Amino acid sequence: MVIPIPVLNKVDLFSPPSPPAPHTPMLSSSNLGSRRPQRTELTDDQMQELREAYDLFDSDKTGSIDLHELKVLMRALGFEVKKKEVVKLVHDADPNGKSTGDGMVDFNVFLDIMSDKYSERDPSDEIKKAFELFDDDKSGKIGMRNMRRIARELGENLSEEELQAMIDEFDRDQDGEINEEEFTYIMAQSSND
Repeated sequence: MVIPIPVLNKVDLFSPPSPPAPHTPMLSSSNLGSRRPQRTELTDDQMQELREAYDLFDSDKTGSIDLHELKVLMRALGFEVKKKEVVKLVHDADPNGKSTGDGMVDFNVFLDIMSDKYSERDPSDEIKKAFELFDDDKSGKIGMRNMRRIARELGENLSEEELQAMIDEFDRDQDGEINEEEFTYIMAQSSND
């Protein structure tokens, strides 16, 4: 799996996945009337990530993307969606087609869709996906080679000693690698701090 670096370039190497946004309804003039009356509030980090990702896919800078671009963008953000689901998500976010009547999706409709998707995320699934990103060789363990690759892809300039220290710190069974159970423990501890 390739990590879309422009989208994830600010990710901290051992940060736990973003928790689902709180279920705080938000009203705005853009989503009153024909649009859905409530949107789950996104964190500032989520908003920034979504804005950067959307702008990457709005290559012609028109302020809108088509349904295919939306599908690809959602996949880049970690959401596996089929074309039929994308069409339904757009319809649900803009039932009267005021913003999407031309088959294009503006940023506000995209935010409505993504706020719903973020609120549906299961933290345990997110931890599993994060582990799979590290464990690209599907060995079931994160070793030095995996750590070097992730650090390089994220632009982290870490020495072999620093990478080994990370592994040693979290390697509870002391086999020299981090297995999925250890990784899950790390992430659970991080989110409880």
